[in-house]
Amino acid sequence: MLKRVHFGPSLLPFLLVAPQIIITLVFFMWPAGQALYQSFLIEDAFGLSTEFVWFDNFKDLWNDSYYLGAFKRTAFFSFTVAALAMSTALLLAAMVDRIIKGVFTYRTLLIWPYAVAPVVAGALWVFMFDPTLGIFAYALHTVGYDWNHKLNGNQAMTLVILAATWKQVAYNFLFFVAAIQSIPKSLIEAAAIDGAGPVKRFFSIIFPLITPTMFFLLVVNIVYAFFDTFGIIHAITQGGPYKATEILVYKVWYDGAVGLDLGGSAAQSVILMAIVIVMTVVQFRYIERKVEY
Repeated sequence: MLKRVHFGPSLLPFLLVAPQIIITLVFFMWPAGQALYQSFLIEDAFGLSTEFVWFDNFKDLWNDSYYLGAFKRTAFFSFTVAALAMSTALLLAAMVDRIIKGVFTYRTLLIWPYAVAPVVAGALWVFMFDPTLGIFAYALHTVGYDWNHKLNGNQAMTLVILAATWKQVAYNFLFFVAAIQSIPKSLIEAAAIDGAGPVKRFFSIIFPLITPTMFFLLVVNIVYAFFDTFGIIHAITQGGPYKATEILVYKVWYDGAVGLDLGGSAAQSVILMAIVIVMTVVQFRYIERKVEY
């Protein structure tokens, strides 16, 4: 017969989790609650007068063509960055698993971009693709392609997608390498003995076994594209040209900090937070069922 273990009341568990609870309350719950409250207000630029307007700020957003356009751009930008960053990192991780000599140098060079701040990453790509001085812009001009992301909206979106993808590849690479190396080598060797080539071994053995890692990275990459790309966009295009790269998180900042529409900016932040929460719940609720553990 099993005996149940009973622990007496102790203050230690509460003390151990207290720092994390305090951080969550101060840096997440409090700002989120403040944003939710402000979304029901109309305030002047100096915060001297306020008017409670209920859902008028949200109604104005749905009638704003610029805001609806930011929705479409954010969806395209986020899923493109997530797909490119994950596929590129998976390819590099599969290649590094086959390297014998120089593997440490190879991994180190691939991890470096993750240590670069988003604003610095954006500045690097601005210099490389500057229409006047950029080396890649000059190379494109030599082959007859006119590159000027300051005037062309499609080129500007392409540039911020490339910069955001480059910044995130290193993060995905670390997880993919760890996932691939955790697979027992005996499984891969048995498939090789049976005559399976590298491509077939990857898709029949490696790929199904790393789907939990892929699912986790899918959630992380979408959240990254929604929020953490603000610095990259601000450094490269400032949301331009003609709002061609203004995604939701950048519009929240611009309308609040530059346009001084505090109530509208708060309403946008509430909608953005709700979108990310719903997407995360849907991913864990439905997509996770198709993941092989």
